Amino acid sequence: MTKTLMRGLMAGAALAMAASPLAAAQKNPMVGGVAMSANKTIVANASAAPNLTTLVAAVKAAGLVETLSGPGPFTVFAPTNAAFAKLPAGTVDTLVKPENKAQLTGILTYHVVPGRITAQDIAKKAAANGGTATYTTVAGGELRFMKRGNGWHVMDAKGGHAAITTANVMQSNGVVHVIDSVLMP
Repeated sequence: MTKTLMRGLMAGAALAMAASPLAAAQKNPMVGGVAMSANKTIVANASAAPNLTTLVAAVKAAGLVETLSGPGPFTVFAPTNAAFAKLPAGTVDTLVKPENKAQLTGILTYHVVPGRITAQDIAKKAAANGGTATYTTVAGGELRFMKRGNGWHVMDAKGGHAAITTANVMQSNGVVHVIDSVLMP
């Protein structure tokens, strides 16, 4: 793929340099049975996905809509409704209360890494580092990525694991990877 074509696909030189040419050339995967548009923001696409409604409600409760609708780029590891349902009963209801906004914000920003990081970027970094890639989140914590079976898993600070179930969902302001568990700082 030529540099000119890649720049055109990525809608700007800064995004073209940060994104993988392979990911840019592929069609965006569907999330929750809904087509995701690379021309929409993370919040706009997540709001359209029926399996991300709990995440969207949490982002709203934390006051992060404007940030995640901004220019970024951001890489978001997006837990599904089923991932939130794995938490102990009442956890989500407690976290979205106004008095718990700081804790909710900390958990949500732990799912966000600055920059546009594709699955190919994670694999390349892991290959260069003995099979594990580590990225620092917006919250300041670390996420560790490793291959398990045919897919990639992310380990949080508490030793919990989440599988990346849908990778490289390109957005106008970053990339989303859908995961099957909520990560805890």
